Amino acid sequence: MKVNEVEYPAPADARRLLSDHLRHDLGLTGTHVGCEHGVCGCCTVLLDGNPVRSCLMLAVQAEGHELTTVEGLARSGAPLHPVQQAFHETHGLQCGFCTPGFVMSVVGLLAQHPQPTAQQIEEGIAGNLCRCTGYASIRRAVTRAVELSK
Repeated sequence: MKVNEVEYPAPADARRLLSDHLRHDLGLTGTHVGCEHGVCGCCTVLLDGNPVRSCLMLAVQAEGHELTTVEGLARSGAPLHPVQQAFHETHGLQCGFCTPGFVMSVVGLLAQHPQPTAQQIEEGIAGNLCRCTGYASIRRAVTRAVELSK
């Protein structure tokens, strides 16, 4: 599978969850694991550009596909991705545990809807849970990311 533009061999265990493979086998710990039931969205990554819950997929299901994790958005020394920059500028995070999942969901949202409506923003972040921010700053981050992406 290709993760963040790097080819990796298939996992040795066909039963390995994608989230566990990313974190434990590949060392990509930006993909967080919260509920392990696909509810919280902390483990969201992009599969061929679309947001997916990595805790609900087996790693072998990603074979032949391109995955992007939060680590793949901005390389070391490179500027932040516009969505990451927007979250930073608008304080779209508090404790930070849910942030990678939100960032990846918003990247997927903006790929599908470069100028999202308020309803599309609500729907785009609805699958992610945050216990700290109350979502207002996260909504502002999406709006700012649109501005930064122009």
